[in-house]
Amino acid sequence: MKIAVPREIDEREHRVALAPESVKKLVKAGLEVGVEAGAGQRAFLSDKEYLDAGAVIEHSAAALLGAADLVLKVQPPAQNSALGEHEADLMRQGAMLLCSMTPVRALDSVKRLAQRRISALATDLIPRTTRAQSMDTLSSMANIAGYKAVLIAAAELPKYFPMFMTAAGTVYAAKVFVIGAGVAGLQAIATAKRLGAAVTATDTRKAVAEQIHSLGAKFVGVESAEDAQTATGYAKELSQEFYRKQAELIAQQCAANDVVITTALIGGTTAPKLITEDMVRSMKPGSVIVDLAATAGGNCTLTEPGETVLHYGVKICAPLNLPSSMPQHASLLFGRNLTHFVLAFWNEKEKRFNLDLEDEIIRGALVTHDGQVLHGPTRAALEKSGP
Repeated sequence: MKIAVPREIDEREHRVALAPESVKKLVKAGLEVGVEAGAGQRAFLSDKEYLDAGAVIEHSAAALLGAADLVLKVQPPAQNSALGEHEADLMRQGAMLLCSMTPVRALDSVKRLAQRRISALATDLIPRTTRAQSMDTLSSMANIAGYKAVLIAAAELPKYFPMFMTAAGTVYAAKVFVIGAGVAGLQAIATAKRLGAAVTATDTRKAVAEQIHSLGAKFVGVESAEDAQTATGYAKELSQEFYRKQAELIAQQCAANDVVITTALIGGTTAPKLITEDMVRSMKPGSVIVDLAATAGGNCTLTEPGETVLHYGVKICAPLNLPSSMPQHASLLFGRNLTHFVLAFWNEKEKRFNLDLEDEIIRGALVTHDGQVLHGPTRAALEKSGP
């Protein structure tokens, strides 16, 4: 079985789907791994390292994709301007693809994949079960995003994060409020605490209160019988009354804190508007908001995805693709996730990948197969978008 690792064509994407460490494991298991020349360059991983790990270096992206049984990527397939063709169209019919996709935002790619009868598996749709933890790219990358969000906030805030007692007197610790205590939020809490800030956090899921406390932060939440956690571990929508009470709580915390870090997504794709213009106006001048939901439009109504803007003396930072800013470790972790996925379904004795449609992980991650779009929300979005 041939695996292909192409160079990511988005110039802003510095990660690569496999690091040499993972290539070595796959080759040892009996798979052939082809890597496009320069694929790891932006992650500071050389072609020589891939060769030493047992990979074959291919200089033609078209030849690499056309010969592969399984393509491993970071981003979903896109138009390759250098070749004048779409990556999905370069893949051979009936091949498999494994990447982070967010398919409802990649409808053109999904249509092309279905037309090519490619079995496309999205790592961001893998069920959040114990068995699938080692394959969860969302968690691996969210960990990096939470860490970097705090570093951005510390760099932008016009004061120290920790308390300092100096000859000139004492300066008190910055106050940080984290909205959403998923993987990114918990890492943000831990990093802010390491830097010496006083941290408060909230989440609509009751189960995370203990985790927040364990990191040394204070938990604040809405008193309600409702719980926002689904059976698959993602957040779900709640009642309007709950959101009204939540808005009151967030408004109070925004006014009281120096830094607000938002990480809230519903269903893994939709960013609820949690911070209004009035809330921003109530914040102290010099305060900082880091909106980690910017890719999905942002949790703040004043967020401009990809930009840092100033409103009412408050800096609103909306970085996109923070994991790409730490490409070496991000590629290492992403590649480990993909490798765990591949090896979980690889039959080494028979030298074949078992695409078991009855398996909950395969079934959850499969977006297209045998010419059909299997992911319900993506299928609905395609029908709504028309031909």
